[in-house]
Amino acid sequence: MEEIINKVANSALEVFDLEDYYPKGMRVQIDISQWLLEGFLLKEKDFREHLKNHDWSQYQDQYVAVNCSTDAIIPAWALILVGVHLAPFAKKVVNGTIEDLDASLYEELLSKIDYSAYKGKPVIVKGCSRKPVPMRAYILATNYLQPFARSIMYGEACSAVPLYKESKK
Repeated sequence: MEEIINKVANSALEVFDLEDYYPKGMRVQIDISQWLLEGFLLKEKDFREHLKNHDWSQYQDQYVAVNCSTDAIIPAWALILVGVHLAPFAKKVVNGTIEDLDASLYEELLSKIDYSAYKGKPVIVKGCSRKPVPMRAYILATNYLQPFARSIMYGEACSAVPLYKESKK
């Protein structure tokens, strides 16, 4: 019987796994419709009172997404004011969903990576993850890798989809 050889392990292929960069920490979403009259009407005095009485310390060291789940028209200052209340406690606050929050976290992280280690190498951006990596992070990572990598693929080594190949000069 022939020995099984792992060709992927022996190749020059570099794996870029976004899950390796997934920021640890609790993520929570605050829906401000809970502080609107019938979920739709913002009455400034009542809104400010709700914010004043809310326990903001429960968001200590958490990542927070702030949004409104109803079709209410919210003035910009209302979301900013929620952010002001969260600032002393939360690690990060964004307007949007948890996915928007994760995308924002990845935007920060990916901009700080030194991609020169991938210079002239074939790279596979790992596609399967157990953590919720947003699509925007995959696109951004590929954009950062492109000036360095010889080629970029997406997926797993056994079934990668080619995305980019450096042109011959």
